[in-house]
Amino acid sequence: MKIAALLRSAALVTAVALIPATTATMAQVDGRAGPEFAKLFAVFQRVKASYVEPVEDDVLIRGAIDGMLAALDPHSAYLDGGDLQRLETMIDGQYSGLGLSVVLADGAVKIVSPFRGSPAENAGLKAGDFITHLDGKLIYGGSLDDAVAQMRGASGTSIRLTVFRPGREEPLEVDVTRGVIELEPVTHEVSEGNIGVITVNEFSANVGADVFAAWQAIKKDAPGGRVNGLVLDLRNNPGGSLDESVALSDLFLTSGRIVSQRGRARGETMLYDAETVYRGDMAEGVPMIVLINAGSASASEIVAGALQDHRRALIMGERSFGKGSVQSLLPLGRDAALKLTTARYFTPSGKSVQEGGIKPDIAVPQISDPDYVLRQKYQTRESDLRGHLINELGIKDEEMEADKIADPRFQLTAVQLEEQGVKDFQLHYAAETLRRTTKSTVALRPATRPAKR
Repeated sequence: MKIAALLRSAALVTAVALIPATTATMAQVDGRAGPEFAKLFAVFQRVKASYVEPVEDDVLIRGAIDGMLAALDPHSAYLDGGDLQRLETMIDGQYSGLGLSVVLADGAVKIVSPFRGSPAENAGLKAGDFITHLDGKLIYGGSLDDAVAQMRGASGTSIRLTVFRPGREEPLEVDVTRGVIELEPVTHEVSEGNIGVITVNEFSANVGADVFAAWQAIKKDAPGGRVNGLVLDLRNNPGGSLDESVALSDLFLTSGRIVSQRGRARGETMLYDAETVYRGDMAEGVPMIVLINAGSASASEIVAGALQDHRRALIMGERSFGKGSVQSLLPLGRDAALKLTTARYFTPSGKSVQEGGIKPDIAVPQISDPDYVLRQKYQTRESDLRGHLINELGIKDEEMEADKIADPRFQLTAVQLEEQGVKDFQLHYAAETLRRTTKSTVALRPATRPAKR
């Protein structure tokens, strides 16, 4: 069965917990809902009989389902047909298109981030851009699925995007040639001063093993085999496999909770602990910084939250996206499924990242981006999405606002940084911090070690 194959694959690469929809669960319908169903059926009949044009039954039923799920949160959805096909391409990790992560913000298609090395990034598209037209056709007010379907296509074909960039008076016309999007989940390098840099672009299958292999390669490439610091770059990483986020965290932790997942049903509450995937801290004694920004979501926030709470790494950059919910994929027959938010996840200290995200220990702006100030003004996070889940602690918006006091460390302009050869200020600042770091300073704050077993 097609849906069964998707479910088996989805367990590897999507940030969802797979919970079977049992007959007993489906049968538990509140008896008081009867009158409400009667209202729904009455509207259905009246539309069928009196609407100005004939309407097919499947159109009305799909509209009712979509409306029902839209009343919940931005991540719950009904999947069939093309939607399932897009899920399958996401699971395969390869498709032809532009390489964009997008959301629907008040009827507009807004770019969360272009994938690194993608046709979209190479064409100059940036986080915070609004796409208003595709090949001259207005898409504002349409569905996100339709827009995504139009942007995908055969490799080598082109599409013209009309883009509104906050701060620019005139829209931009950008021609982008589609390519095969096959993200390299993990990359690594050794920078000056024997500082290792591991970049995780997505949490697909085997990311934990790939990061371990990258660390071994860094130790081999570093002069003298000595690594003086490690930067784990999770910026613009939208998430992926929950299991892989646990595995990656476990590479650096030797005890304690990594993440907990709590839902209404008993089977939806799960605990994930260190030393269950990997033994020991693979980089023991090495100071570590984790880079995050507003594009770091879900699985990225699990890793950052775990390493921050256990004081294993210094978190640097900008507050993360704030997606602290878990989606379950529930099959509905052979060719349809329900993606439903069923649980929240919590960091080891019991904090929910929903809305608030992970707050960095040291806030470092990306001042090498000439549009940084404008992008910050129009940045999209979970708390900006219509219908998002509310943080259970009731955190007020003003408590999540960034510190507006000018920091003398971050006053250089993008032009001045470029003249100094700095293209990525956040990464540059992290590496410089580690070059000045010793084992007694804040960048290495080891958690309490358990007794040897």
